[in-house]
Amino acid sequence: MPRFLSRFATLTALAAAGCAPEGGPNGPWPVSADMPPLGMSTEAWMHALAAHQRASLDGHTSSRLLAVIDYSLPSTEPRIWVVDLDGGSVLYRDYVAHAARSGGTWATAFSNRDGSNQSSLGTFVTANSYVGVRGKSLRLRGLEQGINDRALARGIVIHGTPTVNAFRAAQGRLGRTNGCPAVSMESVRELIGLIEDGVILFSWYPDRSFLTRSGFVDPGAALLRLTSSD
Repeated sequence: MPRFLSRFATLTALAAAGCAPEGGPNGPWPVSADMPPLGMSTEAWMHALAAHQRASLDGHTSSRLLAVIDYSLPSTEPRIWVVDLDGGSVLYRDYVAHAARSGGTWATAFSNRDGSNQSSLGTFVTANSYVGVRGKSLRLRGLEQGINDRALARGIVIHGTPTVNAFRAAQGRLGRTNGCPAVSMESVRELIGLIEDGVILFSWYPDRSFLTRSGFVDPGAALLRLTSSD
């Protein structure tokens, strides 16, 4: 078995067995290449690190911050993180909404098409912020052709919305969007301040078409998923 696949399988087994180390959502959690932030799936973390490395090599970013959305989690759980790769710590974690036609509590359908009202997967780099109809917002530029490269044209941005917060999540009724990853009104300025202008954002879901087409995901983890019977 290749070294990466062995490590990935071991981490997956540990997570399934509940053998992860204890720690809070921020600094105490030992974030590293071998250990994802608290709550994030191991698979999402492996692909996010690979995407950041590829984007860095291609000159899309020089930042050592990495933002990750794990759409394999329900919208009622915090599933967006900002990680300091050098410091090994989580700087931000919050709830994030997906698009109305991507699913209900769980997102399962994704698109790059304008008017689809679905979220997009893959590797983005943050652009400039602005104040629009939804307040402080952050433009996203998709780096993956045919997967998310229409993000700017579609107006896919990070913004705040009143229907995304811990109270709504506890009620199981988190809001949805037309395609944007929306966070809480209370934290949107903090998030944008952290990742504006040149930070990689990786959006993950174990979609087989995405894994087959993406040039940014980790090939070992993708192969393990694609050849799995699940």
